Amino acid sequence: TLVNRVILHLVQAIRVKDSCFSSIERQSAGSYYERVKISEPNEFDIMLVMPVPRIQLDESDDTGAYYYVSFKRSPKEKGWLRFLEEDGKLSAFKMLEALREIIKQEVKNIKDVEVTVARKKAGSPAITLQIKNPPSEISVDIILTLEAQQSWPLSTQSGLKIEQWLGTKVRRDLRFRSLYLVAKQNKREKVLRGNTWRLSFSHIEKNMMNNHGKSKTCCESDGPKCCRKGCLKLLKYLLEQLKMKYPKELEKFCSYHVKTAFLHSCVMWPNDSDWHLGDLDHCFQQCLRFFMDCLQKSQLTHFFIPQYNLLSLEDKARHHFLSRKISHELNNGFPVFHE
Repeated sequence: TLVNRVILHLVQAIRVKDSCFSSIERQSAGSYYERVKISEPNEFDIMLVMPVPRIQLDESDDTGAYYYVSFKRSPKEKGWLRFLEEDGKLSAFKMLEALREIIKQEVKNIKDVEVTVARKKAGSPAITLQIKNPPSEISVDIILTLEAQQSWPLSTQSGLKIEQWLGTKVRRDLRFRSLYLVAKQNKREKVLRGNTWRLSFSHIEKNMMNNHGKSKTCCESDGPKCCRKGCLKLLKYLLEQLKMKYPKELEKFCSYHVKTAFLHSCVMWPNDSDWHLGDLDHCFQQCLRFFMDCLQKSQLTHFFIPQYNLLSLEDKARHHFLSRKISHELNNGFPVFHE
């Protein structure tokens, strides 16, 4: 309720203060909204989605995930022009800065709750709010997202292999949904200019998590229950606990790694009968072994962009470290869960 109140206030102010942002909409993403949050709900991801006119995408590297964005025609809304670089590319950095400034000014006008804007984290696409909520604090990541009503880029063509799991029709329908891009610095660029955008599929992931059964009644009120969400919760919780224990060694890992491994597991075991509610323990261990296998090989394919490996080869030592820690947990009844 607190988060909703703060975000509602900000969205209304942003729309009024800058004509470019006038059609911005909030969309909730992340684990809390997929109902796979484990611990206290003290972290939220909110996407501020901006519809954009037709855009052209140019790959900024060979991952198929990062793009330069430019407009196909000069936009009607002239305010966009101040966000363009000399070469016509839309600058993620300039847009984030403008949004950050409005938010910094506006949080001062929010009555009866203390909200501050956290310092910028290098390379992070988020503007982070800290909301005082005694005795603790809530952090909200606001992520600037472009929404384009156009077909997905070529790099996604053979991704989203869900035919056996959710069906060919579902795959086709999902691929007809809008294309999302988030303001994200591509660290592989020779010169870091801050004008790259990364494809985002969080709206598609949310849809799959909320309609996750092969049979359409899976986990509905009168349908059979499965343990898919329980598995993902446990995977995320395990990584969270290990990261707390080994912050330095595991800093490069994030919940998206285990979520990706989980989605691949759903494809490998597509039937609802593979995920009986009573088999949570077995399914969780099966997903974990698959993830460990990926870590051993330093190969975890992005679920939507098959050419993109989420585990970079220069981090092999870290991958093996995490694999060893998971193996220790697996063989000893998960001591980290009881610490």
